[in-house]
Amino acid sequence: MTAEDDRTLVEQSAEMAANMTEVMETSQKIWAKFLEKQAEDGLPRNPDPLNTFPAWMALGKAMADNPKQVADATLDFWAAQTALWQAATLKWLGARDAEMPELPHRAPAGKRFQHKDWSENALFDYLKESYLLTSGWINHTVHTVGEMDPRERKKAEFYTRNFVEAMNPANFFALNPEVLEATAEQRGANLVRGLKMMLADLERGKGQLLIRQTDMDAFEVGRDMAVSEGAVIFENDILQLIQYAPATEQVHAKPLLFIPPWINKYYVLDLNQKKSMVRWLVGQGHTVFMISWVNPDERQRDETWDSYLTKGAIAAIDAALKETGQKSLNIASYCIGGTLAGTLMAYFGKTKDKRVASATFFTAQLDFSDAGELQVFVDDETIRAVDAEMEKGYLPAQKMAAAFNMLRSNDLIWSYVVNNYLLGKDPFPFDLLYWNADSTSMPAKVHHFYLDHFYDDNDFAEGRLSVLDTPVTLADIRGPVYHVATKEDHIAPADSVYRGARRMTGADVRFVLSGSGHIAGVVNPPAAQKYQFWTNDDLSSDELSRWMAEAEEHPGSWWTDWDAWLAARSGRKVPARQPGAVHGVIEPAPGRYVKVRFDQR
Repeated sequence: MTAEDDRTLVEQSAEMAANMTEVMETSQKIWAKFLEKQAEDGLPRNPDPLNTFPAWMALGKAMADNPKQVADATLDFWAAQTALWQAATLKWLGARDAEMPELPHRAPAGKRFQHKDWSENALFDYLKESYLLTSGWINHTVHTVGEMDPRERKKAEFYTRNFVEAMNPANFFALNPEVLEATAEQRGANLVRGLKMMLADLERGKGQLLIRQTDMDAFEVGRDMAVSEGAVIFENDILQLIQYAPATEQVHAKPLLFIPPWINKYYVLDLNQKKSMVRWLVGQGHTVFMISWVNPDERQRDETWDSYLTKGAIAAIDAALKETGQKSLNIASYCIGGTLAGTLMAYFGKTKDKRVASATFFTAQLDFSDAGELQVFVDDETIRAVDAEMEKGYLPAQKMAAAFNMLRSNDLIWSYVVNNYLLGKDPFPFDLLYWNADSTSMPAKVHHFYLDHFYDDNDFAEGRLSVLDTPVTLADIRGPVYHVATKEDHIAPADSVYRGARRMTGADVRFVLSGSGHIAGVVNPPAAQKYQFWTNDDLSSDELSRWMAEAEEHPGSWWTDWDAWLAARSGRKVPARQPGAVHGVIEPAPGRYVKVRFDQR
């Protein structure tokens, strides 16, 4: 080794030591910030706020009641581990033809194990395979052992899956070959950058870790997204109403009003010029109005489901009708906005109100008998815990964001923990993830009503719901309905959406199943030529799978099918309307309300 090599080694060692010192200093700041937040909040009033204990008790009883099933599964697991160990030993000894055995219930590897050393290095290959075998066996056992109440089993499965995903060896510094390689090559600079990002995320979350999933400085609402031309023409303390500028000389007489979810911001429907449903509809000759819900705080503490109907949906309908001079309009609704629209349509049907000519629902659940994984967060105990979180009159946005991230923790939590904090890489700029991170708070009484009457008790589908002092059921919905579910939806499962559509026995329902999931299956412009959709006018089958067996598959986006359906219910053509011709213009779109971010308050 030359003197120059010695100097290089000394310099590299010094750089590593300096970086490790900075890692320690930044770690201390992170712990200080975390402990400061804990001290500020005090001890948790409920040690089990998600009410998981009954599910674990039920699982323990199911295992105790079925000792042979558990013993057989355990023996199978250890036999598989033995076969895995033998194959790994041969690989360590240099056997070139040694291959890992086919193992029962092995979980799929997924993209978390893409680095070459997870396959080529005998040690990391064994770590990976042992983890996949163990996690698959645990999940399978929880899913199959004994007899359990379906909701308790679903809750046990959900939290078990979150546990095994947290235990993925890729999440740990010393067990991840990609992180070790980066640390050696960069002499710890990756950890310095990563911990600084963690500290910044803690500060942005005011003591709670808000993991960045994208570059939060790469986008701005009104500059890069929510850019369709238009104006706010009406507002009150819970919404602004946007009217979009026409793109054709003539438009359909009946306007189209969007009732988006308030659990997220509306601009997923106006994400950018290529993906914007708003821009596309305007181009087809529709006069489009959009509700932009307020991002609530203490000022909205007294809002209720009924006030979101009257001051929200009905006020927007009346404003749009006055602006266009029409007696009726079409509505389109998305997710929880669709649940609100369902109760509105049932109320209008019951009271014989004719202001809505047709209703479209995107991934909207109305029958919550089996409402997907979000249902694991809802029972009487968890609702009480959520109520305690809403002492100021609203549920903080980060609470809801955390719940949604848990639904896909591998993709939305742990992959970013590794990328950001261990590898020290900035997250990739992605408009959809920016929108996903632009979380909203929830008015306390509205949120309680939603959890209690829909997710927990399924009152609308079971005929026990009352809105605006009027009992309503799904059978009260009248008129033409276009109902879209998405095949891979984990928030509003297609089976659940289909059940709700079938209960609209008083309406003329066209049910459509789109490919992909809750967002991509809806925001799928025809120009992209992606995915497919299925149609079948016969809703007599009580199972979606039977409906699918007779359905016709169409390539591409369902938007064109919807536009043809909508145009037939939108009246004659009239001269295009400029925003605010009657009400006047309050401010240009997208308005103030959508720009309020919870992490900038």
